[in-house]
Amino acid sequence: MSGSASSNGARVDAWVWAIRLYSTRSAATAACKAGHVKVNGASAKPAQVVRPGDTVRALTPGGERIVEVAGIITKRTSAPLAVKNYVDRTPPPPPKAERPAAIVRERGAGRPTKRDRRLTERLRGRDRAPETDY
Repeated sequence: MSGSASSNGARVDAWVWAIRLYSTRSAATAACKAGHVKVNGASAKPAQVVRPGDTVRALTPGGERIVEVAGIITKRTSAPLAVKNYVDRTPPPPPKAERPAAIVRERGAGRPTKRDRRLTERLRGRDRAPETDY
C-alpha cells in the first residue's frame, strides 16, 4: 500500500489521522493527549504504536468510533484506500427519541414573558412544584 509504514506498527496519532477519524494531524495528537483515544482499553499517548489486530476507541466530533486495525498506514490517502486499513466496530446509533414539537412564537410577538416561559416548561414536562407554601 502506498504510504504504509513498516509492518511493526505506526504512531496512533498518525494512524487515526490517516484513516480519517480526525481532520488534521494536530487534532489527532490533541485528542490523544486529552485521553480521547484508547488502544486496547488503555489511554494512548500520541507516540504509542498500533499494530494490526489492536482495537482503537476514539471520541471524535461525530461521536465515539470503535475501529480495529487491519492495516498500517501513516499518510492520508483517499477515503476508499483508508477504509481498507480498518474494520469499523462502531455500533449503529440508537433511533432518535421522540422529541417534543418545537415551540413556535408568532412573528412580532416579542420576547417571551416569565409566564410564557413557565407555560413552555410545563408543556415540556419540566415544571417544578412551588418551593414554599404561603
